[in-house]
Amino acid sequence: MAEDPGVIQVVQQLDRACRDAGFFYVIGHGISEDLIKKVREITREFFMLPYDEKLKIKMTPAAGYRGYQRIGENVTKGKPDIHEAIDCYREFKQGKYGDLGKAMEGPNQWPEKPHEFKELMEEYLRLCTDLSRNILRGIALALGGSPYEFEGKIAGEPFWVMRLIGYPGAPFTNGKLENDVGCGAHTDYGLLTLVNQDEDKTALQVRNLGGDWISAIPIPGSFVCNIGDMLKILSNGVYESTLHRVINNSPLYRVCVAFFYETNFDAVVEPFDICKDKYPEGRGESQIFKRAVYGEHLVSKVQTNFAM
Repeated sequence: MAEDPGVIQVVQQLDRACRDAGFFYVIGHGISEDLIKKVREITREFFMLPYDEKLKIKMTPAAGYRGYQRIGENVTKGKPDIHEAIDCYREFKQGKYGDLGKAMEGPNQWPEKPHEFKELMEEYLRLCTDLSRNILRGIALALGGSPYEFEGKIAGEPFWVMRLIGYPGAPFTNGKLENDVGCGAHTDYGLLTLVNQDEDKTALQVRNLGGDWISAIPIPGSFVCNIGDMLKILSNGVYESTLHRVINNSPLYRVCVAFFYETNFDAVVEPFDICKDKYPEGRGESQIFKRAVYGEHLVSKVQTNFAM
């Protein structure tokens, strides 16, 4: 794989994007544009339903933080985000991860309406999982390892998160809340995120190395991909988990489907040996990033992200 000229070219592009931005577009990925659109369309259909219908799958701590949340229930750095969402996580057997996984136990809450919602999303999840695994094989090569560096004890049984998100058109709050920010500035928790966003609205913003906010303009049929906190640790900070936010200035409702590809839930994450002697250029003194347990990181974020 590492000797294929086409692969080498893509690996070089991945390395440059991960070092310089932490964000990049993915095209030629093999997931049909028709399916990508259908996923957004059926998500929009759900969000257009009456609240009573949506609240049938209301998220609660007892449901493992899976299900629907109203506008303003997701909180970033103490401020309510102006979006509604359905949160889904990889399901696992009760007790599999002991006390570590207890807060996340439970089946996903799929809505009965629109019809075929669950079936469509499960197909999409399977394809996004395969795509993410392939992208990480390229990133592993870019870091100087084997293509399978992220598999086995790191992500041989990858956890995943999917957020189906709806952002009302602006202005929404009419001054009743502190801001009209759809989602406040944050980094993602895991390895990779695949963002499937509406093609006619520009709302996702990424902070570059100079501290400026750059718009991630939608490209039809593409995914916007960014790296998360666990990949930052594994790469020893060579790759940055970049701050990003969402501000929907369009008067139209915006849909985004974000798929988060994570490590194994109980993975102990620390820099790869191949990265311990590599440090990001121009970012202060050399250091080796501290280890983290992914499940602990996720649970601590989940339990502080919702106003319930």
